[in-house]
Amino acid sequence: MESTLAGKRILLVVGGGIAAYKALDLIRRLRERGAAVTPILTAAGAQFVTPLAVGALSATRVYDDLFSRDDEQDVGHIRLARGADLILVAPATADRMAQMAAGLAGDLAGAVLLAARCPILLAPAMNPAMWTHPATRRSLALLEQDGVGFVGPEHGEMAEAGESGLGRMSEPIAIVAAVEARLAAPGGKPLSGRRAVVTSGPTHEPIDPVRYIANRSSGRQGHALAEALAELGAQVTLVSGPVSIPDPAGVHVVRVETALQMLAAVEAVSYTHLRAHETKAN
Repeated sequence: MESTLAGKRILLVVGGGIAAYKALDLIRRLRERGAAVTPILTAAGAQFVTPLAVGALSATRVYDDLFSRDDEQDVGHIRLARGADLILVAPATADRMAQMAAGLAGDLAGAVLLAARCPILLAPAMNPAMWTHPATRRSLALLEQDGVGFVGPEHGEMAEAGESGLGRMSEPIAIVAAVEARLAAPGGKPLSGRRAVVTSGPTHEPIDPVRYIANRSSGRQGHALAEALAELGAQVTLVSGPVSIPDPAGVHVVRVETALQMLAAVEAVSYTHLRAHETKAN
């Protein structure tokens, strides 16, 4: 099935924050699905990733200057804003959210976002204290009221040693799914009527009643995939090993302990889906 991103023009604003490194993988995943990615690298973002890396992965020019003599001869920030099917800000910092909520346009990213007429999607990334601060909550409420979409943030460990909580930027694959959902054709979601099975987390293989062999999987990627598929309209069953993270929204969860239990659960769910498909076909 052809990706809903084939031929779409994504304007990616890379904000300042350690999560900016994920933007490099995000560019790759968007382009794999046929999207053309034009990057805007903010001054703060350039402290974490280089224009060379961003440009190499996007295979296009990196924009970073509102007062570029060449670009602004034809009001370049308007051209960038009007030439995109969607603008994605990843990572979106508390500062960027506040600027957007206030309608500030002091840099190229701000001017483009203010001039945009296409959908805007933000992937927030910040310390949990910043995400829960009343000022950020006000920015969030105003932006949602203006129709800006959000993906994440997620629970996880922060760059600051010993800190964790809600504020970690969503994984690139979940952000791509959110972009696809945002650009889905009106009147339906691209995976409506489809069924999906996702496995997630570790398994515990008992040695005796006390000890077991396991791996360090947190389940975060599997859970994010399951939630992204559900948001795209799929009927999702998540077969999960022992994890400490909450169940994703809109997903049926089957909990297992061992690898054999996981195999049996996947086979059982797959058989049920197959029977449902055959019944529908007949």
